[in-house]
Amino acid sequence: MGSKREVLTQEYIKMMTDMIVLCVTLALSLFFWVVSLTMSAVSGNLQPVSPWRWLFSILVPLMLTARALRRRSLDRSGALAALLVGFVLTMANYSFFSALLAFFITSSRLTRWGAAKKKKIDADYKEGGQRNWVQVFCNGGAPTELALLYMIEVGPGEIPIDFSNQYSASWMSLSLLGALACSAGDTWASEVGPVLSETPPRLITTWKEVPAGTNGGVTPVGLVASFLGGAAVGVAYFVTQLVTVSDLHLADPQWPIVVYGGVAGLLGSVLDSFLGAHMQYSGFDASIGKVVSSESATTQRICGKPILDNNAVNLFSSVLIALFLPGMAWGAWPR
Repeated sequence: MGSKREVLTQEYIKMMTDMIVLCVTLALSLFFWVVSLTMSAVSGNLQPVSPWRWLFSILVPLMLTARALRRRSLDRSGALAALLVGFVLTMANYSFFSALLAFFITSSRLTRWGAAKKKKIDADYKEGGQRNWVQVFCNGGAPTELALLYMIEVGPGEIPIDFSNQYSASWMSLSLLGALACSAGDTWASEVGPVLSETPPRLITTWKEVPAGTNGGVTPVGLVASFLGGAAVGVAYFVTQLVTVSDLHLADPQWPIVVYGGVAGLLGSVLDSFLGAHMQYSGFDASIGKVVSSESATTQRICGKPILDNNAVNLFSSVLIALFLPGMAWGAWPR
């Protein structure tokens, strides 16, 4: 009888908590809407943002981060950082949000996939991923800054990629998509390659065989996975454009977004491997039989120097892709 009461009490507390969160979210949405109306009236040239957009931008990232926290895809600091990144990207453009969602969901699922084999390879493997705020910002920091610049340029809303009419906004949109696709491609390569590859990885700088888990090691399976990971982010962006942009037929063709995402994922993974081979230490620790990223008396160096960690390499790769790849797309984009 006592256990039944405890279960009912827990369900009641959960229901009340959900109601409180919903009420707070509604209040925040209305508050931000009033602020938006006030700023629009004062400046005279800003369009007020719909309260429903505020509500969606707060409520949906909140629900997703809470679920990720329960599933241990994020720790508490990572959940707070992801909530901020999700809010900014959702407010700026729903296509940004869907691209972020595609990256996060696929990466989280692939991290859990093949866990038994990854534990034998990765000395730092964590159950479920457990990404912290540093990892979240290294993957989502550049897209967040680009989303803020996008809102300053054109305001919150969905517009097509169209260099003829929206040059700056199109450039920033492709930069953001490239950064997310780069992160997705690298994650897909590092999560799929060790599980499915039947051959040892080769160091990207020398093409010599190295143990699985070596920074800078690549496999054909991993490279294909990196392209598919970036393309998955591009597909999410493209589909959202089809659903939310009414005058899409008046702009440049949008289907290259998918190809662009795939190329960003592949190039981002290759760039990440190249930086990792040079600037991340990899050594084989004979005491545990795994590749590690720090020197000790029982490790034998494989490659790299202890200059950057994995988070810094991810950040540099995504920033470089965001900076340079849109320029290549601008010249090749069909009109």
